[in-house]
Amino acid sequence: MKRELGIARCGLACCLCNENNHCAGCHSDSCKDKEWCENRKCSLKKGISHCFKCDDDCRNGMLEKIKPYGFTLFAKRYGIEHLLDCLERNEKQGIVYHRSGITGDYDDFENVDDLLNFIETGKRRNK
Repeated sequence: MKRELGIARCGLACCLCNENNHCAGCHSDSCKDKEWCENRKCSLKKGISHCFKCDDDCRNGMLEKIKPYGFTLFAKRYGIEHLLDCLERNEKQGIVYHRSGITGDYDDFENVDDLLNFIETGKRRNK
């Protein structure tokens, strides 16, 4: 985990991303997605660094997806440091952010509450 990379504006975990060796990130002027990324454009317009710092509860752009929305909601509720602590602990326990391409253990949740619980506990609820 590269904790110093933190999370993207939309909540994706740059600190755990397989692409963090060559991706400039959405906070950089050389962001490869800056022309189309709705979350980057919106947060810049509002003068905030991340979607979790916004008072709105929107599901625009990447926040349409459960994983970035869940990470954003977790940071909004519990703080970025607690999110990073949980991600670091989970990684040490074998939870993988990107297992196949960009899909990993934080994906395939049917609702955000189950993802929030997984981030917090490192365990999936029984179905």
